[in-house]
Amino acid sequence: MNSRQTLLTWCDQTLQTTQFKDYAPNGLQVEGKNEIRKIITAVTASRAAIEFAAEQGADMLLVHHGMFWKSEPVTITGWKKQRIATLLKHQINLVGYHLPLDAHPTLGNNTQLAAQMSWQPENAFGEQNLLNIGSLPENQQTLADLAAQLKTVLQREPVVVGNLSGSLKKVAWCTGGAQGFFQAAIDAGADVFITGEISEAQYHLANETGVAFVSAGHHATERYGVQALGKAIAEEFGLDVQFFDESNPA
Repeated sequence: MNSRQTLLTWCDQTLQTTQFKDYAPNGLQVEGKNEIRKIITAVTASRAAIEFAAEQGADMLLVHHGMFWKSEPVTITGWKKQRIATLLKHQINLVGYHLPLDAHPTLGNNTQLAAQMSWQPENAFGEQNLLNIGSLPENQQTLADLAAQLKTVLQREPVVVGNLSGSLKKVAWCTGGAQGFFQAAIDAGADVFITGEISEAQYHLANETGVAFVSAGHHATERYGVQALGKAIAEEFGLDVQFFDESNPA
């Protein structure tokens, strides 16, 4: 029998959760069945993902974006009540790993995105080592080519700020909502910074520094870490693990 605690202990140790200061709890967020036979993975613990897990008879929903963020009200009402009610009704464990899943050197979102795009990571840097810097393959040596490859791989039109014909050597990236790290990427010597979201300020910073900025989608850039974690769990414990995806334009 694969118990919930056995899986949680393995995940906590593998992802080294104690090394991170995060904005939400990592690990078990809503308790369900003790015995785990089937797991659904998803980027976010949305109502759609929870309902899919229930339909599939899953014992655990494993996500990157869980619930109970520091910026949210603590009351269990409205949409949060609906999500939790469904989890409890079907005794589904909700387990989330946020920053530890971004930064993991093999399973993490940053490493997995690099693998999808054929980037060659050189080192991690910045706040909690959440940024990466590396080199680009031959088919992504200009901003236009890089943007085209991102569109092909992620199936989403990126927002691109910079000289499309300009040559690129160093790429820095951090999946998700990491637009606030743009200056750190500039200071590290990147020619282009790629993340999931863009705010108003990044447009001006890119134009004024000459360092290109690409917003490739928060959801789109973070599809791959939780899938890698799910695959690793399936191999380690012999469990049935399935990925649920959503068409999320953000």
